[in-house]
Amino acid sequence: MKTAAIDLTQGRITSTMLRFALPLIVGNLFQQVYNLADTLIVGRFLGVQALAAVGASYTLVIFLNSIQLGLCMGSGAAFSILYGARRYERMHQSRFVAFVLIAAITAVLNVAVFVWTDPIMRWMQVPPDIYELMRSYLRAVFWGIGFTFLYNYYASLLRAVGDSLTPLLFLAASVILNIGLDLLFILTFDWGVPGAAWATVISQAVSAFTLMGYTYLCFPGLRIRRRHLKFSRSILKEITSFSLLTCVQQSVMNLGILMVQGLVNSFGTVVMAAFTVAVKIDTLAYMPAQDFGNAFSTFIAQNFGARRYDRIRSGIRSAVWCTGIFCAVVSALVFIYAPELMLWFVEQEEMELITVGVQYLRIEGAFYVGIGCLFLLYGYYRAIAMPGMSVVLTVISLGTRVALAYVLAAIPAIGVTGIWAAVPIGWFLADAAGLICLKRFRPERNL
Repeated sequence: MKTAAIDLTQGRITSTMLRFALPLIVGNLFQQVYNLADTLIVGRFLGVQALAAVGASYTLVIFLNSIQLGLCMGSGAAFSILYGARRYERMHQSRFVAFVLIAAITAVLNVAVFVWTDPIMRWMQVPPDIYELMRSYLRAVFWGIGFTFLYNYYASLLRAVGDSLTPLLFLAASVILNIGLDLLFILTFDWGVPGAAWATVISQAVSAFTLMGYTYLCFPGLRIRRRHLKFSRSILKEITSFSLLTCVQQSVMNLGILMVQGLVNSFGTVVMAAFTVAVKIDTLAYMPAQDFGNAFSTFIAQNFGARRYDRIRSGIRSAVWCTGIFCAVVSALVFIYAPELMLWFVEQEEMELITVGVQYLRIEGAFYVGIGCLFLLYGYYRAIAMPGMSVVLTVISLGTRVALAYVLAAIPAIGVTGIWAAVPIGWFLADAAGLICLKRFRPERNL
Protein backbone atom coordinates (compact mmCIF):
# COMPACT_ATOMS: atom_id res chain seq x y z
CA MET A 1 0.00 0.00 0.00
CA LYS A 2 1.20 3.48 -0.87
CA THR A 3 1.74 7.05 0.21
CA ALA A 4 0.19 9.15 2.96
CA ALA A 5 -1.41 6.19 4.73
CA ILE A 6 -0.93 6.05 8.51
CA ASP A 7 -0.65 2.74 10.36
CA LEU A 8 -2.99 3.36 13.29
CA THR A 9 -1.87 0.20 15.06
CA GLN A 10 1.58 1.70 15.75
CA GLY A 11 3.01 4.82 17.37
CA ARG A 12 1.84 7.28 20.02
CA ILE A 13 -1.91 7.11 20.37
CA THR A 14 -3.07 10.72 20.74
CA SER A 15 -0.72 12.17 18.12
CA THR A 16 -1.51 9.33 15.68
CA MET A 17 -5.26 9.88 16.02
CA LEU A 18 -4.90 13.63 15.66
CA ARG A 19 -2.68 13.33 12.57
CA PHE A 20 -5.26 11.06 10.97
CA ALA A 21 -8.20 13.21 12.10
CA LEU A 22 -6.78 16.55 10.97
CA PRO A 23 -7.33 16.04 7.21
CA LEU A 24 -10.88 14.81 7.95
CA ILE A 25 -11.57 17.95 9.98
CA VAL A 26 -10.01 20.30 7.43
CA GLY A 27 -11.82 18.55 4.59
CA ASN A 28 -15.17 18.89 6.29
CA LEU A 29 -14.36 22.49 7.12
CA PHE A 30 -13.91 23.06 3.39
CA GLN A 31 -17.30 21.46 2.80
CA GLN A 32 -18.93 23.55 5.49
CA VAL A 33 -17.24 26.70 4.19
CA TYR A 34 -18.84 25.91 0.86
CA ASN A 35 -22.24 25.37 2.49
CA LEU A 36 -21.86 28.67 4.31
CA ALA A 37 -20.74 30.44 1.14
CA ASP A 38 -23.68 28.92 -0.72
CA THR A 39 -26.04 30.16 2.00
CA LEU A 40 -24.42 33.59 1.98
CA ILE A 41 -24.60 33.93 -1.83
CA VAL A 42 -28.22 32.77 -2.01
CA GLY A 43 -29.29 34.83 1.02
CA ARG A 44 -27.57 38.03 -0.09
CA PHE A 45 -28.35 37.94 -3.81
CA LEU A 46 -31.58 35.93 -4.15
CA GLY A 47 -33.48 36.89 -0.97
CA VAL A 48 -35.15 35.29 2.04
CA GLN A 49 -37.50 33.06 0.02
CA ALA A 50 -34.63 31.56 -1.96
CA LEU A 51 -32.68 31.10 1.28
CA ALA A 52 -35.58 29.24 2.86
CA ALA A 53 -36.03 27.06 -0.26
CA VAL A 54 -32.37 26.08 -0.46
CA GLY A 55 -32.20 25.54 3.31
CA ALA A 56 -35.19 23.20 3.35
CA SER A 57 -33.75 21.38 0.32
CA TYR A 58 -30.42 21.03 2.09
CA THR A 59 -32.04 19.05 4.90
CA LEU A 60 -33.55 16.59 2.40
CA VAL A 61 -30.35 16.31 0.37
CA ILE A 62 -28.33 15.63 3.53
CA PHE A 63 -30.78 12.86 4.40
CA LEU A 64 -30.32 11.27 0.97
CA ASN A 65 -26.55 11.65 1.14
CA SER A 66 -26.56 10.13 4.63
CA ILE A 67 -27.89 6.86 3.18
CA GLN A 68 -24.91 6.61 0.84
CA LEU A 69 -22.49 7.89 3.45
CA GLY A 70 -23.71 5.34 5.96
CA LEU A 71 -23.27 2.52 3.44
CA CYS A 72 -19.75 3.70 2.59
CA MET A 73 -18.78 4.30 6.22
CA GLY A 74 -20.03 0.85 7.18
CA SER A 75 -18.08 -0.87 4.41
CA GLY A 76 -15.09 1.32 5.31
CA ALA A 77 -15.20 -0.05 8.85
CA ALA A 78 -15.11 -3.59 7.44
CA PHE A 79 -12.16 -2.62 5.20
CA SER A 80 -10.32 -1.13 8.21
CA ILE A 81 -10.72 -4.29 10.29
CA LEU A 82 -9.45 -6.48 7.42
CA TYR A 83 -6.60 -4.07 6.71
CA GLY A 84 -5.58 -4.07 10.37
CA ALA A 85 -5.64 -7.88 10.32
CA ARG A 86 -3.52 -7.85 7.10
CA ARG A 87 -6.17 -9.89 5.24
CA TYR A 88 -5.72 -8.05 1.94
CA GLU A 89 -7.29 -10.62 -0.41
CA ARG A 90 -10.52 -10.71 1.57
CA MET A 91 -10.48 -6.91 1.75
CA HIS A 92 -10.38 -6.67 -2.06
CA GLN A 93 -13.23 -9.16 -2.41
CA SER A 94 -15.19 -7.16 0.17
CA ARG A 95 -14.56 -3.98 -1.80
CA PHE A 96 -16.09 -5.48 -4.94
CA VAL A 97 -19.16 -6.73 -3.09
CA ALA A 98 -19.57 -3.38 -1.31
CA PHE A 99 -19.28 -1.41 -4.55
CA VAL A 100 -21.95 -3.45 -6.32
CA LEU A 101 -24.28 -3.38 -3.30
CA ILE A 102 -24.02 0.37 -2.71
CA ALA A 103 -24.21 1.22 -6.43
CA ALA A 104 -27.45 -0.77 -6.74
CA ILE A 105 -29.01 0.94 -3.71
CA THR A 106 -27.92 4.34 -5.04
CA ALA A 107 -29.58 3.69 -8.41
CA VAL A 108 -32.87 2.73 -6.76
CA LEU A 109 -32.68 5.79 -4.49
CA ASN A 110 -32.02 8.09 -7.43
CA VAL A 111 -35.05 6.87 -9.36
CA ALA A 112 -37.26 7.04 -6.26
CA VAL A 113 -36.55 10.69 -5.45
CA PHE A 114 -37.24 11.79 -9.02
CA VAL A 115 -40.57 9.95 -9.03
CA TRP A 116 -41.67 11.11 -5.57
CA THR A 117 -40.37 14.69 -5.46
CA ASP A 118 -43.80 16.25 -4.99
CA PRO A 119 -45.11 13.81 -2.35
CA ILE A 120 -41.92 14.31 -0.38
CA MET A 121 -42.29 18.08 -0.52
CA ARG A 122 -45.92 17.91 0.57
CA TRP A 123 -44.89 15.67 3.49
CA MET A 124 -42.30 18.32 4.44
CA GLN A 125 -45.07 20.96 4.58
CA VAL A 126 -43.24 23.28 2.19
CA PRO A 127 -45.02 26.68 2.15
CA PRO A 128 -46.64 27.67 -1.19
CA ASP A 129 -44.51 30.81 -1.57
CA ILE A 130 -41.27 28.78 -1.92
CA TYR A 131 -42.65 25.51 -3.35
CA GLU A 132 -41.56 26.03 -6.97
CA LEU A 133 -38.16 27.43 -5.95
CA MET A 134 -37.46 24.40 -3.81
CA ARG A 135 -38.73 21.99 -6.45
CA SER A 136 -36.49 23.46 -9.16
CA TYR A 137 -33.49 23.20 -6.83
CA LEU A 138 -34.19 19.57 -5.92
CA ARG A 139 -34.85 18.39 -9.49
CA ALA A 140 -31.41 19.71 -10.46
CA VAL A 141 -29.44 18.56 -7.43
CA PHE A 142 -30.82 14.99 -7.61
CA TRP A 143 -28.63 14.44 -10.69
CA GLY A 144 -25.58 14.48 -8.42
CA ILE A 145 -26.56 11.53 -6.20
CA GLY A 146 -24.49 9.02 -8.19
CA PHE A 147 -21.41 11.25 -8.09
CA THR A 148 -21.75 11.56 -4.31
CA PHE A 149 -21.68 7.77 -4.05
CA LEU A 150 -18.47 7.48 -6.07
CA TYR A 151 -16.67 10.11 -4.01
CA ASN A 152 -17.80 8.68 -0.66
CA TYR A 153 -16.87 5.13 -1.68
CA TYR A 154 -13.30 5.97 -2.70
CA ALA A 155 -12.83 8.41 0.19
CA SER A 156 -13.95 5.72 2.66
CA LEU A 157 -11.61 3.19 1.04
CA LEU A 158 -8.56 5.46 1.34
CA ARG A 159 -9.40 6.40 4.92
CA ALA A 160 -9.81 2.73 5.81
CA VAL A 161 -6.16 2.12 4.92
CA GLY A 162 -5.00 5.20 6.83
CA ASP A 163 -4.95 7.88 4.09
CA SER A 164 -7.17 10.76 5.13
CA LEU A 165 -5.15 13.38 3.23
CA THR A 166 -5.93 12.47 -0.38
CA PRO A 167 -9.74 12.77 -0.06
CA LEU A 168 -9.16 16.17 1.59
CA LEU A 169 -7.21 17.50 -1.40
CA PHE A 170 -9.86 16.47 -3.89
CA LEU A 171 -12.64 17.81 -1.69
CA ALA A 172 -10.85 21.16 -1.33
CA ALA A 173 -10.57 21.47 -5.12
CA SER A 174 -14.26 20.58 -5.45
CA VAL A 175 -15.30 23.20 -2.91
CA ILE A 176 -13.33 25.94 -4.67
CA LEU A 177 -14.87 24.91 -7.99
CA ASN A 178 -18.33 24.87 -6.41
CA ILE A 179 -18.06 28.40 -5.05
CA GLY A 180 -16.73 29.67 -8.37
CA LEU A 181 -19.60 28.07 -10.29
CA ASP A 182 -22.09 29.45 -7.75
CA LEU A 183 -20.91 32.97 -8.45
CA LEU A 184 -20.85 32.36 -12.21
CA PHE A 185 -24.29 30.76 -12.47
CA ILE A 186 -26.09 33.07 -10.01
CA LEU A 187 -24.43 36.47 -10.58
CA THR A 188 -23.35 36.25 -14.22
CA PHE A 189 -25.80 33.82 -15.86
CA ASP A 190 -28.70 34.79 -13.56
CA TRP A 191 -29.85 31.17 -13.21
CA GLY A 192 -31.19 31.77 -9.71
CA VAL A 193 -31.77 28.86 -7.32
CA PRO A 194 -31.23 26.12 -9.97
CA GLY A 195 -27.83 27.67 -10.66
CA ALA A 196 -26.73 26.87 -7.11
CA ALA A 197 -27.87 23.26 -7.62
CA TRP A 198 -26.04 22.78 -10.93
CA ALA A 199 -22.87 24.23 -9.43
CA THR A 200 -23.04 21.52 -6.78
CA VAL A 201 -23.70 18.72 -9.28
CA ILE A 202 -20.81 19.67 -11.56
CA SER A 203 -18.32 19.96 -8.72
CA GLN A 204 -19.48 16.59 -7.31
CA ALA A 205 -18.90 14.94 -10.69
CA VAL A 206 -15.40 16.40 -11.00
CA SER A 207 -14.36 15.32 -7.48
CA ALA A 208 -15.83 11.81 -7.91
CA PHE A 209 -14.17 10.94 -11.21
CA THR A 210 -10.82 12.52 -10.39
CA LEU A 211 -10.58 10.76 -7.01
CA MET A 212 -11.52 7.44 -8.63
CA GLY A 213 -8.90 7.91 -11.34
CA TYR A 214 -6.24 8.99 -8.87
CA THR A 215 -6.87 5.96 -6.65
CA TYR A 216 -6.49 3.60 -9.60
CA LEU A 217 -3.31 5.22 -10.92
CA CYS A 218 -1.49 6.02 -7.68
CA PHE A 219 -2.58 3.17 -5.39
CA PRO A 220 -1.79 -0.01 -7.34
CA GLY A 221 -2.14 -2.04 -4.15
CA LEU A 222 -5.83 -1.10 -4.04
CA ARG A 223 -6.66 -2.26 -7.55
CA ILE A 224 -9.26 -5.01 -7.81
CA ARG A 225 -8.13 -7.93 -9.97
CA ARG A 226 -10.29 -10.38 -11.90
CA ARG A 227 -9.97 -12.99 -9.15
CA HIS A 228 -11.70 -10.61 -6.74
CA LEU A 229 -14.81 -10.22 -8.94
CA LYS A 230 -16.94 -12.83 -7.25
CA PHE A 231 -19.66 -12.93 -4.66
CA SER A 232 -19.18 -14.84 -1.44
CA ARG A 233 -22.14 -15.40 0.83
CA SER A 234 -20.04 -14.80 3.94
CA ILE A 235 -18.56 -11.57 2.53
CA LEU A 236 -21.97 -10.33 1.39
CA LYS A 237 -23.36 -11.03 4.87
CA GLU A 238 -20.45 -9.22 6.50
CA ILE A 239 -20.66 -6.16 4.23
CA THR A 240 -24.44 -6.04 4.50
CA SER A 241 -24.21 -6.15 8.29
CA PHE A 242 -21.75 -3.27 8.45
CA SER A 243 -23.10 -1.17 5.58
CA LEU A 244 -26.84 -1.47 6.05
CA LEU A 245 -26.79 -0.99 9.81
CA THR A 246 -24.51 2.05 9.52
CA CYS A 247 -26.78 3.30 6.74
CA VAL A 248 -29.79 2.85 9.00
CA GLN A 249 -27.98 4.74 11.76
CA GLN A 250 -27.08 7.64 9.45
CA SER A 251 -30.46 7.77 7.72
CA VAL A 252 -32.45 7.51 10.97
CA MET A 253 -30.39 10.39 12.31
CA ASN A 254 -31.10 12.54 9.28
CA LEU A 255 -34.72 11.36 8.96
CA GLY A 256 -35.26 12.74 12.43
CA ILE A 257 -33.74 16.03 11.34
CA LEU A 258 -35.94 15.97 8.24
CA MET A 259 -39.03 15.47 10.42
CA VAL A 260 -37.94 18.39 12.56
CA GLN A 261 -37.50 20.43 9.36
CA GLY A 262 -41.12 19.71 8.52
CA LEU A 263 -42.17 21.00 11.94
CA VAL A 264 -40.00 24.09 11.52
CA ASN A 265 -41.60 24.73 8.11
CA SER A 266 -45.00 24.96 9.78
CA PHE A 267 -43.85 28.12 11.60
CA GLY A 268 -43.38 30.05 8.35
CA THR A 269 -40.68 31.40 6.05
CA VAL A 270 -38.86 33.58 8.62
CA VAL A 271 -38.33 30.69 11.05
CA MET A 272 -37.31 28.46 8.12
CA ALA A 273 -34.70 30.97 6.99
CA ALA A 274 -33.40 31.44 10.56
CA PHE A 275 -33.19 27.67 10.99
CA THR A 276 -31.31 27.39 7.68
CA VAL A 277 -28.62 29.84 8.76
CA ALA A 278 -28.37 28.62 12.36
CA VAL A 279 -28.05 24.96 11.36
CA LYS A 280 -25.16 25.82 9.04
CA ILE A 281 -23.36 27.63 11.88
CA ASP A 282 -24.24 24.87 14.33
CA THR A 283 -22.93 22.16 12.01
CA LEU A 284 -19.70 24.05 11.41
CA ALA A 285 -19.19 24.44 15.17
CA TYR A 286 -19.45 20.77 16.17
CA MET A 287 -18.28 19.26 12.88
CA PRO A 288 -14.64 18.75 14.03
CA ALA A 289 -15.97 16.57 16.87
CA GLN A 290 -17.88 14.49 14.31
CA ASP A 291 -14.79 14.08 12.13
CA PHE A 292 -12.68 13.21 15.14
CA GLY A 293 -15.28 10.56 15.99
CA ASN A 294 -14.91 9.08 12.48
CA ALA A 295 -11.11 9.10 12.82
CA PHE A 296 -11.45 7.48 16.23
CA SER A 297 -13.63 4.79 14.62
CA THR A 298 -10.95 3.96 12.04
CA PHE A 299 -8.33 3.88 14.80
CA ILE A 300 -10.44 1.45 16.84
CA ALA A 301 -11.26 -0.69 13.77
CA GLN A 302 -7.64 -1.14 12.68
CA ASN A 303 -6.56 -2.02 16.23
CA PHE A 304 -9.58 -4.27 16.61
CA GLY A 305 -8.49 -6.19 13.51
CA ALA A 306 -4.90 -6.32 14.82
CA ARG A 307 -6.14 -7.42 18.30
CA ARG A 308 -4.42 -4.45 19.95
CA TYR A 309 -6.90 -4.13 22.83
CA ASP A 310 -4.43 -2.17 24.94
CA ARG A 311 -4.35 0.57 22.32
CA ILE A 312 -8.15 0.55 22.12
CA ARG A 313 -8.50 1.20 25.86
CA SER A 314 -5.88 3.96 25.80
CA GLY A 315 -7.42 5.43 22.66
CA ILE A 316 -10.82 5.75 24.34
CA ARG A 317 -9.36 7.76 27.22
CA SER A 318 -7.42 10.02 24.87
CA ALA A 319 -10.42 10.60 22.58
CA VAL A 320 -12.70 11.55 25.50
CA TRP A 321 -10.25 14.19 26.71
CA CYS A 322 -9.69 15.67 23.25
CA THR A 323 -13.40 15.81 22.46
CA GLY A 324 -14.41 17.22 25.85
CA ILE A 325 -11.92 20.08 25.74
CA PHE A 326 -12.80 20.99 22.16
CA CYS A 327 -16.56 20.98 22.78
CA ALA A 328 -16.29 23.11 25.92
CA VAL A 329 -14.32 25.80 24.07
CA VAL A 330 -16.62 25.84 21.04
CA SER A 331 -19.75 25.97 23.23
CA ALA A 332 -18.46 29.11 24.94
CA LEU A 333 -17.60 30.80 21.63
CA VAL A 334 -20.95 30.04 19.96
CA PHE A 335 -22.97 31.12 22.99
CA ILE A 336 -21.13 34.45 23.26
CA TYR A 337 -20.92 35.34 19.57
CA ALA A 338 -24.26 33.98 18.30
CA PRO A 339 -25.60 37.40 17.15
CA GLU A 340 -22.40 38.21 15.24
CA LEU A 341 -22.46 34.80 13.57
CA MET A 342 -26.02 35.33 12.35
CA LEU A 343 -25.09 38.74 10.94
CA TRP A 344 -22.62 37.10 8.58
CA PHE A 345 -25.54 35.82 6.53
CA VAL A 346 -28.46 38.24 6.89
CA GLU A 347 -28.90 41.99 7.01
CA GLN A 348 -29.26 43.67 10.40
CA GLU A 349 -32.76 44.79 9.43
CA GLU A 350 -33.96 41.15 9.61
CA MET A 351 -34.23 41.33 13.41
CA GLU A 352 -36.93 38.69 13.82
CA LEU A 353 -34.88 36.21 11.82
CA ILE A 354 -31.71 37.00 13.79
CA THR A 355 -33.50 36.65 17.13
CA VAL A 356 -34.81 33.17 16.25
CA GLY A 357 -31.38 32.06 15.02
CA VAL A 358 -29.58 33.33 18.14
CA GLN A 359 -32.05 31.52 20.38
CA TYR A 360 -31.40 28.26 18.51
CA LEU A 361 -27.61 28.65 18.70
CA ARG A 362 -27.56 29.49 22.41
CA ILE A 363 -29.78 26.57 23.40
CA GLU A 364 -27.84 23.99 21.36
CA GLY A 365 -24.45 25.63 21.61
CA ALA A 366 -24.26 25.26 25.37
CA PHE A 367 -24.34 21.45 25.11
CA TYR A 368 -21.95 20.42 22.33
CA VAL A 369 -20.20 18.04 24.72
CA GLY A 370 -23.31 15.86 24.47
CA ILE A 371 -23.05 15.35 20.73
CA GLY A 372 -19.25 15.09 20.93
CA CYS A 373 -19.57 12.10 23.26
CA LEU A 374 -22.26 10.62 21.03
CA PHE A 375 -19.99 10.74 17.96
CA LEU A 376 -17.34 8.78 19.86
CA LEU A 377 -19.89 6.16 20.87
CA TYR A 378 -21.14 5.82 17.29
CA GLY A 379 -17.59 5.32 16.06
CA TYR A 380 -16.65 2.86 18.79
CA TYR A 381 -19.57 0.49 18.31
CA ARG A 382 -19.24 0.60 14.51
CA ALA A 383 -15.51 -0.24 14.79
CA ILE A 384 -15.91 -3.26 17.08
CA ALA A 385 -18.41 -4.89 14.70
CA MET A 386 -21.49 -3.73 16.62
CA PRO A 387 -23.09 -1.24 14.20
CA GLY A 388 -26.51 -2.20 15.55
CA MET A 389 -25.68 -0.46 18.83
CA SER A 390 -25.07 2.77 16.92
CA VAL A 391 -28.56 2.40 15.49
CA VAL A 392 -30.00 1.99 18.99
CA LEU A 393 -28.27 5.14 20.22
CA THR A 394 -29.46 7.07 17.17
CA VAL A 395 -33.05 5.96 17.73
CA ILE A 396 -32.83 7.08 21.36
CA SER A 397 -31.32 10.45 20.43
CA LEU A 398 -33.52 11.25 17.44
CA GLY A 399 -36.65 9.60 18.77
CA THR A 400 -36.47 11.77 21.86
CA ARG A 401 -35.72 14.84 19.79
CA VAL A 402 -38.61 14.39 17.38
CA ALA A 403 -41.17 13.38 20.01
CA LEU A 404 -40.27 16.22 22.38
CA ALA A 405 -40.11 18.73 19.54
CA TYR A 406 -43.66 17.97 18.42
CA VAL A 407 -45.01 17.88 21.98
CA LEU A 408 -43.31 21.06 23.20
CA ALA A 409 -43.89 23.05 20.00
CA ALA A 410 -47.64 22.44 20.35
CA ILE A 411 -47.68 24.28 23.70
CA PRO A 412 -48.38 27.98 22.91
CA ALA A 413 -46.18 29.25 25.76
CA ILE A 414 -43.18 27.31 24.42
CA GLY A 415 -43.66 27.17 20.65
CA VAL A 416 -40.57 26.95 18.46
CA THR A 417 -38.27 27.08 21.52
CA GLY A 418 -39.36 23.53 22.32
CA ILE A 419 -37.89 22.32 19.01
CA TRP A 420 -34.48 23.70 19.95
CA ALA A 421 -34.58 22.41 23.56
CA ALA A 422 -35.41 18.85 22.46
CA VAL A 423 -32.03 18.45 20.75
CA PRO A 424 -29.58 18.39 23.71
CA ILE A 425 -32.03 16.30 25.76
CA GLY A 426 -31.88 13.62 23.07
CA TRP A 427 -28.06 13.78 22.97
CA PHE A 428 -27.65 13.20 26.70
CA LEU A 429 -30.16 10.35 26.91
CA ALA A 430 -28.31 8.52 24.12
CA ASP A 431 -24.95 9.22 25.80
CA ALA A 432 -26.22 7.70 29.03
CA ALA A 433 -27.38 4.54 27.26
CA GLY A 434 -24.10 4.19 25.34
CA LEU A 435 -21.93 4.63 28.41
CA ILE A 436 -23.96 2.16 30.47
CA CYS A 437 -23.42 -0.49 27.79
CA LEU A 438 -19.75 0.36 27.20
CA LYS A 439 -18.35 -1.87 29.94
CA ARG A 440 -20.50 -4.81 28.92
CA PHE A 441 -19.34 -4.89 25.29
CA ARG A 442 -15.59 -5.53 25.37
CA PRO A 443 -13.99 -5.49 21.90
CA GLU A 444 -12.17 -8.81 22.44
CA ARG A 445 -15.56 -10.56 22.69
CA ASN A 446 -16.67 -9.47 19.20
CA LEU A 447 -13.76 -10.60 17.03
